[in-house]
Amino acid sequence: MKILQKFVPHFIALLFFVIAALIYCYPVLQRKTVYQSDIVQYTGMAKEQNDFRATNDQEPYWTNAAFGGMPTYQLGANYPHNYVKKLDSIIRFLPRPADYIFLYFLGFYTLIVALGIDYRKGIIGALAFGFSTYLIVILNVGHNAKAHAIAYMPLVLAGLIWVFRGKRTLGFVVSTLAIALEINANHFQMTYYLLFLLAAVAIYYFYEFAKQKAYKPLFINFGILIGAAILAVGANAAGLLATAEYTDWSIRGKSELTFKADGSEKTSDAAMEYEYITEYSYGIGESLNLIVPRLFGGSNGESLDENSAVVDQLQKTQIGENQYIPKEQAIEYAKEGMPTYWGDQPIVAAPAYIGVTVFFLALLALYYDQRKIKYAFLAAALLSLFLSWGKNLDFLTRFFVDYVPLYDKFRAVSSIQVVLELCLPLLAVMGLQTFWKLDAAQQQKAVIKTGGTVLAILLLIFGGKYFLEFTTVKDDELVKQLGAEIVAALRKDREAMYTTDTLKAIGLTAVLAGIMWLFLKQKLKSATALSLIGLLILVDLISVDKRYLNADNFVPGIKMREPFERTSADSEILADSTVFRVYDIQGRLNARASYFHKSVGGYSAVRPRRYDQLFEFGVERDLQKWASQINPETGLLGIDYPVLSALNVKYVLIPTEQGEVVVGNPFAYGNAWFVKSIVPAKSADEEFKATLNSNLRQTAILASSDAKALAGKTIAADSLSQIRLTSAKAYTPNKITYQSNNATDGFAVFSESFYKDGWTAKIDGKEAPIYRTNYVLRGLFIPKGAHQITFEFKPKVVETGGTISLISTIILLLILGIVGVKYAKESKK
Repeated sequence: MKILQKFVPHFIALLFFVIAALIYCYPVLQRKTVYQSDIVQYTGMAKEQNDFRATNDQEPYWTNAAFGGMPTYQLGANYPHNYVKKLDSIIRFLPRPADYIFLYFLGFYTLIVALGIDYRKGIIGALAFGFSTYLIVILNVGHNAKAHAIAYMPLVLAGLIWVFRGKRTLGFVVSTLAIALEINANHFQMTYYLLFLLAAVAIYYFYEFAKQKAYKPLFINFGILIGAAILAVGANAAGLLATAEYTDWSIRGKSELTFKADGSEKTSDAAMEYEYITEYSYGIGESLNLIVPRLFGGSNGESLDENSAVVDQLQKTQIGENQYIPKEQAIEYAKEGMPTYWGDQPIVAAPAYIGVTVFFLALLALYYDQRKIKYAFLAAALLSLFLSWGKNLDFLTRFFVDYVPLYDKFRAVSSIQVVLELCLPLLAVMGLQTFWKLDAAQQQKAVIKTGGTVLAILLLIFGGKYFLEFTTVKDDELVKQLGAEIVAALRKDREAMYTTDTLKAIGLTAVLAGIMWLFLKQKLKSATALSLIGLLILVDLISVDKRYLNADNFVPGIKMREPFERTSADSEILADSTVFRVYDIQGRLNARASYFHKSVGGYSAVRPRRYDQLFEFGVERDLQKWASQINPETGLLGIDYPVLSALNVKYVLIPTEQGEVVVGNPFAYGNAWFVKSIVPAKSADEEFKATLNSNLRQTAILASSDAKALAGKTIAADSLSQIRLTSAKAYTPNKITYQSNNATDGFAVFSESFYKDGWTAKIDGKEAPIYRTNYVLRGLFIPKGAHQITFEFKPKVVETGGTISLISTIILLLILGIVGVKYAKESKK
């Protein structure tokens, strides 16, 4: 009974978190969900995979619906013996996105418990972390994997802290499960950034143990954590091995080409171009958004109210003789969102606001908390802040890109601020705990010193507006779109946001200091003061969060399950029952076409590198050239563009004012064809350029090493040579069958994407080597005569990884069983 009583506060906390998450996301109780743009794109990309899974009750691990074909390893593939995923689904029992908000609370609260802080302060800290604006905004846009990984970050840190605080068994169990869940979240960029925080805390503990010369327990603790990490990695082996295999094949791997898309020489050896990595670099001054949300205008689509300067100006805009835009129309237009953001980043959905009240309490911890671990949290927070500046702190970013392993695999460097957004609420809870432990004289000093510092910073920010013009280089383009008068009104609204939010921050700081002052003067009881502080933090954060995720963002669930409507152009293409590909020239990097067709485009941050290069460096540079050859009478391309034809692009979607128009490509080479010659390429550069400049109907481009393997073999084709799909209905993502007939030995090119691992080719049941052909496609040497050819995708990496996952899970369950028996015996004693 005493043991159960010990857990009662935690059960209360969990129940409170469930209620808080559901209240914030109350439309989910009406079976609504947030319209998430990124998840809409994912739905388009995964349509073929999900349909195949539902029909065949098996996993394809390959999709032909995007980028000409790619593995589904980053499209929510289900791996064998992935019991971690089942555990995660149990924890995330609430409807989305309430499940992620609950997970934020749960992870952070566990970390507070690990630090030995009172559960009531833990609840406040969990709310401060979970309602941090960035964490809420990513749910609105659909960065679910990112939110998922961030939510488990504090749980991983909790396991580490428990181990070093002497609770090794608990720490080992929590660490193993937390790391396994973190990896399963499948956002390796966030997991990678977590390592910076873990390293800072590990260094702190190493120093503390080494200072006491306690080397044996130190190395035992590290051994426990390493063992936990090994088991966690093992439990996720299939996904990790598959991702590792695919990474080099994707745009996250290093390019073999020695030139950029514009033809200039490539100067960096990084996996991605420096400009691409640092495109989203947080402005140095913009970092003040952490404590005052809209200093730089909020977002690219900020909703403005009826009192805004834009609404006022719109009502003065003449639309006819003695006619002006009505007030209601002006309000509605401004409410839909205006480009008020004027910071350094190309696109911003919302400021990364952590709360001025949270900052106040974190600063109090830095001033008065005696625990040295605070410096580890501070160091990690500052490093993440500096790295988030990207190209604005060029020397540091270049050092990390050039010398820190794997750092060049990730873009959007501003997102590393998630480390800071974990550390600051953590320091805030420590500050709250510290304040309650100080005597009255110290409490008074703490309020004066901390409040004075924060108010001084805010007053400097407020005074800074007199030196700003609230303009951006993008305003010139906005003038062309909206007019000079509207842009001038926008600048007024930017200044108003700056002023309003700064004054609000000053007010919140004063109220927080006032609550603490009344407590230390014994005008408020402890529970009342603590409740008021928690309420103030909620008001501070939620008042900002609601600007970017509120009930208006929720839609009926069907709009997310079926996000794309079929157009007349789609219907026209779908009337063709053969197997081919579609090129949406306006939306190649959009998943809409993949939802209905087999597309050469799609939406993925890890799309196949060579396929992407073929379009970005080649096809899209010549769009005007071949698009001008469209016959307006027949609606067909008038010339053969070999790259499109070799990719079996039979239809091209072209945008017009009346909607998308279907243009046919009568030259498409089909699913496979025999060629008359092979041209060897000594390098990737040669291979790429030859693919763009050769008659691919007659010629196959192979790497020199592959061409040598075919040396001495006769390559011939005549007008009677045939190779075709056995049946369009039998064409599946992971298995394709052809029939061939050729009078002599020949070399066939297939319009399917080449991928070196997992695919096997069999000619009449006998395995044959697959050659990378025409930079991205498959080629096969086929003996003369009639043959059946089968391509099948059975990735060994998944099978091997599944076996490792099963073994790791069994070991973990055995350990948990031993721990449970031991704990039961100790409880009886």
